[in-house]
Amino acid sequence: MTKGNSTKITDDLYRYMLDHNPPLDEVQRGLVETTYAKFPDVAGMQSAQEQGPLLAFLVRLTGARHIVEVGTFTGFSALSMAQALPADGRLIACDVSEEWTAYGREAWAAAGVADRIELRIAPALDTLRAMPAEPHIDMAYVDADKESQIAYWEELVPRLRPGGLIVTDNTLFHGTVLDESATGSAAGVRAFNEHVAADSRMESVMLAISDGLTLSRKRQTV
Repeated sequence: MTKGNSTKITDDLYRYMLDHNPPLDEVQRGLVETTYAKFPDVAGMQSAQEQGPLLAFLVRLTGARHIVEVGTFTGFSALSMAQALPADGRLIACDVSEEWTAYGREAWAAAGVADRIELRIAPALDTLRAMPAEPHIDMAYVDADKESQIAYWEELVPRLRPGGLIVTDNTLFHGTVLDESATGSAAGVRAFNEHVAADSRMESVMLAISDGLTLSRKRQTV
């Protein structure tokens, strides 16, 4: 195996990258800071700062109008995607916490995109299974409990339009995917990665962005 790039991402290099990406706006920055202030022990569940501009870029690139997010936390990723939607676009955000998502609701309203986001507080599988069965989703972002990722995938793929995109976060899971004896969430991510790689309905690429990000596009003919 030849490793093509040995660049180490130091703190200074990470800051350089952020400085050369689209900057977070005032509402996005405020939500990131509030999340770390209010929930320091679990703030790592928030999508990395560079993922906000990336998700917005992917929304615009795919021309998405109907997005589903599985796992919203305090709403940073939903905010970033909703801001990139056209005015008549819609994002369904799935989460189980009223406490965490309350901060998202405030930020979405402050950014003027609350009308584009429908928050559904319920187990995500229940929400997904209640959606129309035919392909209608343009893009999905999955960042929720890792042991249910295959189940989420199997609900999303049939509902994804041909050419549609699923973005899955944490697919390197802090490096624990290398552990063949992994249990719990790490085992869930390992199983998910194998499942995705073997799914002929989709074409996927895993990227070393933040904690691992997998982009999966539905093939035009399945």
